Amino acid sequence: MKKSIVVALLFICTVSCGVFGSLNSNTSIKPKEKFVLGNNKHGSFKTHLKNEGVTVLKIYQAPIDGGTYSPILVNPKETATIKTESNTALIIENTGDEYASVTLKVKGDLNLGMTYN
Repeated sequence: MKKSIVVALLFICTVSCGVFGSLNSNTSIKPKEKFVLGNNKHGSFKTHLKNEGVTVLKIYQAPIDGGTYSPILVNPKETATIKTESNTALIIENTGDEYASVTLKVKGDLNLGMTYN
C-alpha cells in the first residue's frame, strides 16, 4: 500500500512538472543560417521561444509542400509563442553575423524533424 502511494505521487509530480509531452532545448544557430523544426509529416505543435543571443531572429512557417508565411522578428532577450499547423515547419533564421542562441519549449506533436540549413 505504501509503495503504491509513493509511486502514484511520483507519477503525479512528474506529469505536473511537464517532463512528458514537451521538448526543451537550447539551440545555437550559425551566422546567416537557419534551424528548421518540423520539416516532415506531423501534427500541430506550439513553440515558446526566447532569443538568448545578440542577433535578431527571423521566425516564419513553411508548409512542407511549399511556400512561407507569418514572418516575425524576435530581438535579443525577447520571447514569442508560435502555433504551427500540421505538416508545417517552423524556421528560425539567424539574421546576424554572430552565433544565435534560442531556448525552445515545444508542446504538441513532438515527432518533428530538426535540421540546419
